[in-house]
Amino acid sequence: MSALRIAAAGLALVVVTGCAGVGGRPGAPAVSAITAGLPASTLGANDIIEVRVYQEPELSGLYQVGPQGDIMFPLCKKVVVSGLTANGTAEKLRGCLSEGFLRNPQVSVLVKEFNSRKVFVFGEVQKPGTFAYEDGMSVVQALTLAGGFTKQAAQNSTSVTRHVNGQEVKMKVHVQDIALGKAANFKLEPGDIVYVPESMF
Repeated sequence: MSALRIAAAGLALVVVTGCAGVGGRPGAPAVSAITAGLPASTLGANDIIEVRVYQEPELSGLYQVGPQGDIMFPLCKKVVVSGLTANGTAEKLRGCLSEGFLRNPQVSVLVKEFNSRKVFVFGEVQKPGTFAYEDGMSVVQALTLAGGFTKQAAQNSTSVTRHVNGQEVKMKVHVQDIALGKAANFKLEPGDIVYVPESMF
């Protein structure tokens, strides 16, 4: 089976087994999880996961979540994983494989890249780029990761572009007022684009 080869550090590993191991031997608990110090995060479009099925190399490999939030998995065909954690994805694949394909399948899911959980910062900042989204991340945090404003930045004209129900929505964020305590901090969501324009003065 041709596998998508992408080198990246693993973020979260979840192993799901049946009540018994292969050949009827006692197995691990129904669900066990090993994480790399990150909060549980749900999958979305463009994320990369590695699926490992014990003693089934033809089913194991790297899979990219498609625009519709699914992966094409052998035997199970189209499997929607968007909105699921690595834990939930492993459980869903185990359930599918248990339905007439494998006896007590042991499935592990390793999240290789959380591409759906990133924010983008560009414009008048010191280090424009793409940054990993963290739960509860604010616009101030994102701008700090980008090195802060340049001298030409129009701080109170910062905008955040977000996809809402398939439509782009642009919101103006008064970052200077936030810094001065005159406005509440603005919470970001995965996929948000933060843009800082140049001051006209």
